[in-house]
Amino acid sequence: MDFFILVFVLRDIAAEFQTSLVAVSLAASLTLACRPIGAVIFGWLADRYGRQPVLIANIAVYSLLSFSTAFVPDLTSFLIVRALFGVGMGGVWGISASLSMESIKVEARGLVSGFLQSGYSMGYLLAALIFGMFYQSMGWRGMFAVGIVPAATLIAYVFACVPESPSFAQGRTSETPVIDALRNHWKLGVYAIVLMACFNFFSHGTQDFYPTFLQKQHGLEAGTVSRIAVIYNIAAVLGCLLFGALSQIYGRRLTMISAALFAIPCTYIWALSESIVILGLGAFLINFFVQGCWSIIPAHLNELSPQGVRGVFPGTVYQLGNLLASGNLTLQALIAEHYNYGLALSVVALLAALAISVLLYFGPEAHNVEL
Repeated sequence: MDFFILVFVLRDIAAEFQTSLVAVSLAASLTLACRPIGAVIFGWLADRYGRQPVLIANIAVYSLLSFSTAFVPDLTSFLIVRALFGVGMGGVWGISASLSMESIKVEARGLVSGFLQSGYSMGYLLAALIFGMFYQSMGWRGMFAVGIVPAATLIAYVFACVPESPSFAQGRTSETPVIDALRNHWKLGVYAIVLMACFNFFSHGTQDFYPTFLQKQHGLEAGTVSRIAVIYNIAAVLGCLLFGALSQIYGRRLTMISAALFAIPCTYIWALSESIVILGLGAFLINFFVQGCWSIIPAHLNELSPQGVRGVFPGTVYQLGNLLASGNLTLQALIAEHYNYGLALSVVALLAALAISVLLYFGPEAHNVEL
């Protein structure tokens, strides 16, 4: 939610700081680029001191940084705060994924992976609802301040209700530095980083620029943009739950390849249609398949991860892939300035879907391995 608030207010921030949309979009790139730092720091701490306490600290760090975005006085301060927010945000996925995957029965792993990854779309959905309900009265700064409330609730819940990972409690983690872990498994690490770069282009390429596309190219008002975003994030949650569960039956790679290929024919009506109704339908369908494909990643990366460094390895390769894809929003903004928004969206989505399918087809799988 804290990340996706930004994509709804890019235009407003650019107007207040009297700069271009491309300059403001650099904030999203900095957030993504700095996430590997957080993945290494918080992931290493989670392997050393436990998943649960480090997760609590991590949530507190990124939430306070997101809250401070509401008070930045100029563009430079804004970019610095969003970069630091990326460091905090970078640790959460890896710790949450390892804690979840290590704590459940193997036969539930696919479905729980889908539940876990649907949180990404639920955050986007919350951002869309907040934008639709409060933007007119609170402005873009108030949008960032709101996030402190669910963050405080989440910290209390994890502290009171979430037990430590059985794997960590039984001493099955190690203090192997991440550099050594990547060196010892460098082929797997390189493969996973490239795969996650393509996955991040797939996800951020179909979501981050879409509200701006609806506002700028189609002239839609905030309420309409919010409603469309709510619709396509409901689709994303449904896709996560369905494809996550299917991966337990048909395997991780086959299910992800199927979802990626199904997204391709949806691209035209999602990005190039002139009808608002058809655009909404396209957004529903493509997010259903894109996030359905993504829903399997928590299980897949944790199953591929070397034993003993699961707190740091999945999150680090994920976020290094994010680093490679961190220029996506700026890239799409540049393409849109020189050509059009629909082309900027569709080219990235198509290339990412094809690359993911090829990489998964030739890549490894460790379906249902003991964690």
